[in-house]
Amino acid sequence: MTKREIIKCVLDGNKPPYVPWSFKFTEEPKEMLQAHYGVEDLDVPLGNHILNLGSDIGFFEEVGPDLHQDVFGVVWDRSIDKDIGMPVEVLIKEPSMEGVVFPDPLDPRFFANIEPEIEKKPDMFRLFQIGFSLYERAWTLRGIENLLMDFMMYPDFVHELFTKIADYNIAQMKKAMEYDIDAIYFGDDWGQQSGLIFGYDMWKEFVYPQLKRMYSYARENGKYVMIHSCGDVDELFPDLVELGLNSFNPFQPEVMDIYTILPEYRGRLAFHGGLSMQKILPFGTVEDVENESKRLLELGKDGGYIFSPSHSVESDTSKENIMKFIEMAQAQLK
Repeated sequence: MTKREIIKCVLDGNKPPYVPWSFKFTEEPKEMLQAHYGVEDLDVPLGNHILNLGSDIGFFEEVGPDLHQDVFGVVWDRSIDKDIGMPVEVLIKEPSMEGVVFPDPLDPRFFANIEPEIEKKPDMFRLFQIGFSLYERAWTLRGIENLLMDFMMYPDFVHELFTKIADYNIAQMKKAMEYDIDAIYFGDDWGQQSGLIFGYDMWKEFVYPQLKRMYSYARENGKYVMIHSCGDVDELFPDLVELGLNSFNPFQPEVMDIYTILPEYRGRLAFHGGLSMQKILPFGTVEDVENESKRLLELGKDGGYIFSPSHSVESDTSKENIMKFIEMAQAQLK
């Protein structure tokens, strides 16, 4: 079986020949691994099974020292967080869509890497990424405090804003589906360390209807749906399964009982992640990483699981710990 077929096997609820994996890294560990392997593209030496296409965080133009502007016009300060940063100011200053203009969803940059990457790695599972796919895009434009107040004070505005964001995403999806891709990825953090940021009722009122539109469009066109949402969001899994979700990431062991949840949902929902990025990888020993990797790979041998750290690996993880989980994944093939 190819890597592409193995991921499909997992997403279809079947038992794979081994547990597939796909790893992502923030800038500093990525550069370390590029130097270690002597390559720019890490997919091949890592043996990743998922080919990430498009751009999950979009495209940025440097507009000042540590300042980068995204395609929506939001300026991000990267003086501390070098990968994304934090918005500098609110663009939508009032709870109104009057005069709000979105960028071109068909900007050729979002699709430029699809054919070249597939040609280079035809055996990998093809995933088109849409980051900041709803709530996150909204708060980057409106400000997180303003948006959370808008849920209660200006619900019509929130519905209008979320609908416009979903329309933008669906336009991108439609274009991406002109290529031979397998799935759409949506990035949208709804959780915190304990529970949802804005509660289940508001999630159901504002987020659910737009997910239904976007996920339905993907599934009706024969594509899998994969999402990323940090935090304690397992109360949403029944709704997400109902909506047609195939895979959930990052599957954080600090906020959910992954060893109970995966068997419970196996055959209905797959999980990608699970290796602790808050405790084991930054603070554990190499032996800790080895033992937890073994436990996760054993958990996933019956299907429903893609092995990975529970987030893009940060710079506080040692090279030794990084090399150990890579080794553990690859050892399955020996």
